[in-house]
Amino acid sequence: MTVPSLPSSPSPSTTPSQGHDPLAPAQLGPLTLRNRIIKAATFEGLPLVTRDAAPLADFHRAVAEGGAAVSTVAFCSVGADGRGAPRELIVTPDAVAGLRQVTDAIHEGGALASIQLGHAGPVAAAAGALAGMAPSKVFAPQAMRFTRAASAADLTRVIAEFGAAATLAVESGFDAIELHFGHGYLVSSFLSPRLNKRTDQWGGSMENRARLAREVAATVRATVGDSVAVIAKLNMADGVPRGLWLDNSVPTARLLEADGHLDALQLTGGSSFQNPMYLFRGDAPVAELAAMFPPPLRIGLKLTAKKFMPEYAFEEGFFLPYARQFREALSMPIMLLGGINRFDTVTQAMAEGFEFVAIARALLREPDLLHRWTADRNHEGLCVHCNKCMPTTYRGTHCVLVDSADRHGVRLTAHPRR
Repeated sequence: MTVPSLPSSPSPSTTPSQGHDPLAPAQLGPLTLRNRIIKAATFEGLPLVTRDAAPLADFHRAVAEGGAAVSTVAFCSVGADGRGAPRELIVTPDAVAGLRQVTDAIHEGGALASIQLGHAGPVAAAAGALAGMAPSKVFAPQAMRFTRAASAADLTRVIAEFGAAATLAVESGFDAIELHFGHGYLVSSFLSPRLNKRTDQWGGSMENRARLAREVAATVRATVGDSVAVIAKLNMADGVPRGLWLDNSVPTARLLEADGHLDALQLTGGSSFQNPMYLFRGDAPVAELAAMFPPPLRIGLKLTAKKFMPEYAFEEGFFLPYARQFREALSMPIMLLGGINRFDTVTQAMAEGFEFVAIARALLREPDLLHRWTADRNHEGLCVHCNKCMPTTYRGTHCVLVDSADRHGVRLTAHPRR
């Protein structure tokens, strides 16, 4: 699939004549952010906070001290069967003390703390960790097994688990809760016409397929009230034939907006279950990923790589063409995600009416990118889009071009704090 290039942008040395100043304070629900740049969730692959929270705290402290307004602790499962990888955290009372250490570190760094809550659904099977649960029984070729179809009782339980996890997140000091409705995880799989073949109240029509997302959002908002911001990370497109696309995702977003439970949407795409490179763009690190798996799975990955991990050429702001459809259809705040490495991309987004931008890989390479932009609006992020950070999630996510001594810290001597 060819994605249109980002159109010409305003001068990076000026604030756009229309739109928001990216570096000025902004409101997100009940929160006042110091700027409009969000550190998107990037699975950290670090020891569980129930054992040792210091590495995760240091990871996010670097982002906070680097200038981002919000740092997001990546995928945390709401239940025991919801993990997509062995090191993913399950949000239980035992995790609160460690998570509080992480939020304290973020706050000390001057940023606000967000936590991404979700249930891996079929991705749990793809990752080989669990049997996996999906709307319908589907085959997970990466693990050579079938998922099981979620029962009505399963869904009732998972919705309640989202509420319970949200309560613990607030207790842990998080300022925002991000609900994971993307990437082929459980809620995302229910939105997908390809994966959801149900004929009950959870399947069939777009409204029925959106029911799980809406009930999760309603439950979390009812649980936490207006004390924290609640956002959702929503797929615009799955990147696979017959999967979720704009004709269903835009109406789904309208329903979520009409329900009134969310403070913002963060728009994404792709599927960790079916097409992960649709989200990442750039090189597909097949050899590096294969080396991390046991021999049988290693061979399977190499044989299926071209189909499962097709390469998409990286383009700056690659999700913007799709995101414009949502900006046109919605009035609620939207966070633009996808290939943001330049300040002029940020000002372009603000000029087009996007309230926030979310950045992942560029901040993994340069946690202090905001300070660099403050000093030089023409600085382009150093991320080379090799995606070799993907395999590092199994041993502590990092940019392979950053020295180990600097992975959880940034040198700020040349960049004043904001």
